[in-house]
Amino acid sequence: MKYANIIVDISVEKLDKTFQYSIPENLQEEIQVGVQVDIPFGNRKLTGYVIELTEDAEFDPRRIRPIISVHEGSVAMESQLIALAGWMRKNYGSTMNQALKTVLPIRRQTKEVQKREIVLLIPKTEAQQKLALFEQKHYTAKARLLRELIQESVLDYSLVTGKLNISAAVIRGMAQQQILKVESSRQFRNPVSHLDQKGYHLTLNENQQRVVDTVCSDLDAGIHKTYLLRGVTGSGKTEVYMELIAHTVAQGRQAIVLIPEIALTYQTVMRFYNRFGDRVSIMNSKLSQGERFDQFERAKAGDIDIMIGPRSALFTPFPHLGLIIIDEEHETSYKSETAPRYHARDVAIERARMNDASVLLGSATPSVDSYYQAMQGKYQLLTLSERVEKKPLPDCEVVDLRRELRAGNRSIFSERLQELMEDRLKKRQQIMLFLNRRGISGFISCRACGYVIQCPHCDVSLSQHAGGRMVCHYCGYEQPLPKICPSCGSKYLGGFKAGTQKIEMLVQQRFPQARVMRMDFDTTRTKDAYEKILHAFANQEADILIGTQMIVKGHDFPNVTLVGVLAADMSLHVPDFHASERTFQLLTQAVGRAGRGKEPGQAVIQTYDPDHFAIQTAKEQDYDAFYKQEIAYRRMLAYPPVWQLFLIHCTGTDPQVTTAAARDLAEFLHRVISQKGKNIMLVGPADASIAKISDVYRKVIYMKAPEYATLVACKDLVERKIKNNSTFSNVSVQFDFNPTSGF
Repeated sequence: MKYANIIVDISVEKLDKTFQYSIPENLQEEIQVGVQVDIPFGNRKLTGYVIELTEDAEFDPRRIRPIISVHEGSVAMESQLIALAGWMRKNYGSTMNQALKTVLPIRRQTKEVQKREIVLLIPKTEAQQKLALFEQKHYTAKARLLRELIQESVLDYSLVTGKLNISAAVIRGMAQQQILKVESSRQFRNPVSHLDQKGYHLTLNENQQRVVDTVCSDLDAGIHKTYLLRGVTGSGKTEVYMELIAHTVAQGRQAIVLIPEIALTYQTVMRFYNRFGDRVSIMNSKLSQGERFDQFERAKAGDIDIMIGPRSALFTPFPHLGLIIIDEEHETSYKSETAPRYHARDVAIERARMNDASVLLGSATPSVDSYYQAMQGKYQLLTLSERVEKKPLPDCEVVDLRRELRAGNRSIFSERLQELMEDRLKKRQQIMLFLNRRGISGFISCRACGYVIQCPHCDVSLSQHAGGRMVCHYCGYEQPLPKICPSCGSKYLGGFKAGTQKIEMLVQQRFPQARVMRMDFDTTRTKDAYEKILHAFANQEADILIGTQMIVKGHDFPNVTLVGVLAADMSLHVPDFHASERTFQLLTQAVGRAGRGKEPGQAVIQTYDPDHFAIQTAKEQDYDAFYKQEIAYRRMLAYPPVWQLFLIHCTGTDPQVTTAAARDLAEFLHRVISQKGKNIMLVGPADASIAKISDVYRKVIYMKAPEYATLVACKDLVERKIKNNSTFSNVSVQFDFNPTSGF
């Protein structure tokens, strides 16, 4: 017998409650996850959504009632999103409730904004007679209201009670006399209503037009696929996006544009708003719950055609979705850090498949994963290899900080960078200084020779831990912190940690004449701080902008002619197999901020490891050379995207219980692998990169296999094992496929 678990009403109150029904023989073919069904509920007939199919009865099968029928009519938008949640639950591992709360995130009761209007009911001639009567009887409030209504016919309720100072009782009395009526309608909050549309004038260049024509001819022919657009920094990807959106909207369909939250700036939104006006809406973390709810309602009602936002915008309930664009597709923020740990790129491709829509991934530095798929023929590769108006890419220099040290310069600024900064300040041009601070736990390197202490078993650096230990976050190898450099014997060994605040202080000491601004997590905590800093810098209210990676994302400052990367090694030697890729991307993006106006740009990359291929290829802005070397490493070490990686996280408050549960799972998986005879590697359990957080102990089991489906099958077996096993009652088990950041 087959059973269906059904949600009777999709609202947060009921999300955690499903009801089980049996599937009658005649409906077996039609019932699938996401369909709407009619079911008996008490003595009523209700509509519900199927969220899971199972062969396990949750209670006595004789008491389980059958589904009445599949609900007639079109498949509601919710059905499709529920089916998507089902796909995410299956492919990423989470509860169905977690998946549903991700795709239907706005189902909270938020107060609707009502628009109330007062409407004149009687003809104007009759109203004139009533007015004369009111004036005669000195009903001043009634007369004042009626005089306005004779002129306007419809008045805003709040205007009447506020500006005209007329009480609700007067309005009620006149409504009872059937002189007027009060009409209420739902009003949606619009986060872009305050913007002024400036119009749009732009002609695409030959390269941009070629890309647009390729995709549009496929859209017109009803061919839907995933495209990867690799365009150098400043090549005009946004204009390409807008042309494709215009084409999609002209076909009567809608578009979603995903942008990392960090790059979702006023500048970006204005570009889209100038082109599409209030058919555009935005989604971001700064919106109130009510504003978010309204955006989804507007999308469903057909009031907007384009939604721009971070990964949550992917679940906008557009009924005729035609195109999903993911800008800066290499960004790690597209991967969720909470269950289900989905990647927006893969979910976008699945959602597009459900809608017969297309996906365009755009980046100057595509992720190795996406480029690999393009090389395998799964995505179509499109390129923009020149900047708009053929502006040259910045001239880039690499400075060896080991030489600076030998020459007696202990400052964080190399002689060359200081010289160029002096020059730009004299010319009244702007400078951006980028501190590439991604690694939290510092790596240890030698200041004299640049040697970084690595794990002998893995191609990653060891991380500095408390108590003078160095630990590998991949295989658990440990060694004490050496006193002198194992390579050259120098005593200049140390972790590299410097913050933006310290840099700001040093810049002000060295260049007292310069106006300096800092942009990092601390200075952008308030709602509009991000916008204000960027706006002020764009208006040339500062000469130097210092910041972390948030300053290198997609911003356009024509007067910036110098970019300095202060310590490229900070992201290069973190214990993560993505370290080279992240460094290459950050450096390329940073260098690309210079020379976007009339003056050519220059960039300086400071490093202790000048010969590293990620730094050399970033200097040359040579993505192909970088990719060739990086994919060779990934293939050799069986890392994604060549193989797939699956992490099982076990967490608990008792270290013995947590370790025992993790060991139990690892032994179970070893037995599974030996029975299946599959090509699967298993490592662990080992301590997580941070073995204890807030007194919660963390263990990780790593699995690698060439096929994603193999690992999903292992995940299903683990889910089944822990479901009815008391060993796991005090241990939480979570899954992560192909993680993008430290683990």
